[in-house]
Amino acid sequence: MSTWKRDIASGLVVLVPLGVLVFIFHWLYTQIIGLPLISNLPFAGVPESLVPLARVLVALALIVTLVLAVGYLMRTTAGRVFESLLDDTINRMPGLRVVYNASKLAVETALSGTDDLQEPVRLETWPGIQMTAFKTGKKTRDGKVVLFMPTAPNITTGFVMEVDEEDFEETGEKVEEALTRVLSAGFAESAHQIPVEEAENPARTETNTETTVQTDSGSVADSSGGQPDS
Repeated sequence: MSTWKRDIASGLVVLVPLGVLVFIFHWLYTQIIGLPLISNLPFAGVPESLVPLARVLVALALIVTLVLAVGYLMRTTAGRVFESLLDDTINRMPGLRVVYNASKLAVETALSGTDDLQEPVRLETWPGIQMTAFKTGKKTRDGKVVLFMPTAPNITTGFVMEVDEEDFEETGEKVEEALTRVLSAGFAESAHQIPVEEAENPARTETNTETTVQTDSGSVADSSGGQPDS
């Protein structure tokens, strides 16, 4: 890849995620200040230019309070029973249960982060082919190590494997580095990866290579356009 293509790709890697975040924040901002409960609140003594910001702060305070209240309720027996009943009810609805379970899994994955995953390892699945997996900190009764091998780029799915300790090796990477490589389908750079230089394409070189062809008559033809030598 040429230098200007690399610069464009590097710029897109930085700007596209920022643009997505700005779009999401702007959408959330417009949705929050447009809520009927928030838009009808009187803000006496607040300058007109700061009213939208005050509405957002009030809405965020209400959302945080609601989240904390529900989280505290889930720690109790009544909360766990309520969650179980809610899951059972929604799972009986064919269309809604897919969206509900996918959203719940996405939130749990985002909030849990990488705390449950330990150091990444390399596992030779086929001769000469190594794949990235993660230790889960668990072992089976017969002493095998439980590994999780995520799929790329969707790390919420994968394979749970029980492997002997001598059948895999540690990569020396951080969990975040290995996950970044998996999430990017192998295109992300890693501090532990050996840089690979692209081989030059001979067809794109400007220099002409001289070749000689021996004819039946004993003359030699030059590819550069010269006359054959007798």
